[in-house]
Amino acid sequence: MSTQVVELVAVDGTPIEYIDEVIGSGGSKDVYYSPDKSYVVAFFRKTPDANTQARLENIVSRYRKSIFEQEFGDYWRRFFCWPTNIVYHEGRLGVVSPTYDADFFFKVGSKENDRSRLRGKEKNGKWFASAKHQNTILARAERGDWYNYFQVCLCISRAVRRLHAAGLAHSDLSFNNVLVAPTAGRACIIDIDGLVVPGKFFPEVIGTKEFIAPEVYQTKNLPKDDPRRSLPNIRTDRFALAVLVYFYLLNRDPFDGQKVFDIDDDERDEMLRRGEKALFVENPHDISNAVRVSDLDEKQLPQGDPAQRPYTLCGPYLKKLFDRAFITGLHQPDLRPTAQEWEDEIVKTVDLLHPCPNLDCSHKWFVLDDIERRVCPFCGEKVRGAIPVLDLYYLHSNGEYMSEEHWVVLYDGRPLYPWHLQHNIAPNERLPLSERKRVAFFRKQGEKWLLVNERITELWDLSAGKPISVGAVVELYHGQRLLFSDAPEGRRCVVRWEHEI
Repeated sequence: MSTQVVELVAVDGTPIEYIDEVIGSGGSKDVYYSPDKSYVVAFFRKTPDANTQARLENIVSRYRKSIFEQEFGDYWRRFFCWPTNIVYHEGRLGVVSPTYDADFFFKVGSKENDRSRLRGKEKNGKWFASAKHQNTILARAERGDWYNYFQVCLCISRAVRRLHAAGLAHSDLSFNNVLVAPTAGRACIIDIDGLVVPGKFFPEVIGTKEFIAPEVYQTKNLPKDDPRRSLPNIRTDRFALAVLVYFYLLNRDPFDGQKVFDIDDDERDEMLRRGEKALFVENPHDISNAVRVSDLDEKQLPQGDPAQRPYTLCGPYLKKLFDRAFITGLHQPDLRPTAQEWEDEIVKTVDLLHPCPNLDCSHKWFVLDDIERRVCPFCGEKVRGAIPVLDLYYLHSNGEYMSEEHWVVLYDGRPLYPWHLQHNIAPNERLPLSERKRVAFFRKQGEKWLLVNERITELWDLSAGKPISVGAVVELYHGQRLLFSDAPEGRRCVVRWEHEI
């Protein structure tokens, strides 16, 4: 096989080289490595039409610059595999893109009986969203824990939020176009060359089955210029984002239930299931499409059974978003949660995560949002002893401190970060690296719980009426009031002591 190095000049004059050996083929392109494997060149097998070429030219120039050459641009490079250039060679059009980070290739491979099956392959999201794959194929060293999957979902939400802020829609958010690395808590959006720009560049595909919004599925057979036809856009991306989060946290399809919509026509049954009659399998107001366990392969259990793993396990913040995405906003696109809302509520949900005391637990973490949840839903292990909870308060414009309905569940080693101290700080691209470090942490010492202040300069014990200096260690108790910052945006908290019952 030839290993000749082909030298080209990209459209913008950049020298480009690639090894003349196909390393992979997708639906429409053949992919080649550069000699140093720092980038790839993907050639279309068929010449794209003029509109597609214009789209690509804008993606590698105008839209790329709008994200990566603006303030905080470097931050976003980890979230996207964005095409950087266009080349032409022997009548073929090619797109130049950076190579995926090493995190997004399998290192261990599959389970012990077939270690070579996955090693070196890309971490397509389907491997991690499917219960069958989680239970039968993935090696434990590649699976990650539940905390990791919240990080993955946070990355995806954040990246989608940035696309939408630029006025762009991905149009095909799915397993295939999002690489995930759970053990690193990372995700990367790929296949950027199909971005939708309203009124300028229309979608070339309607998406991947499980992620196509109902209004798009319902009208997919109408001509593209039919005013009744719904095409992918930012609102349909929001639907796909919600489905991705549901899959990664619960490992099942939110619409694949027992209901048969057309017993005589499988194609029409699927059209109704995904389109006009789409119904959330966990809709508490209509259980006709609930999952029937007898329909499941045993390899899909327990994740595939909502009775064993209901979506409420994801906590109160995400439950509200799932309700809006899959119930109230399912057929009303304007009501669907935005990517920003998913980002915000995932950050809050992470504050509710508690480590499972069972070292062999498959998930290692669970959401502990009330005293009844001190039993891990994944393995049944009970958390013993008292569990302190911090109830957060913010200063309202009327001068009173109001509850944020935001809680921080403590465990031994639980860190506090700057975004816990002030409600106007978020752990996103705007926060400098120097401000992402831990500022305090909590320790359990016998039956005592201690706060260790590492870097909070304005910390006060309001109950005792005295400051807590940097380096100090204070014991916590029920009803204790703390002030994290005396800035107008600073938070207070009340320590709530949840005793074992």
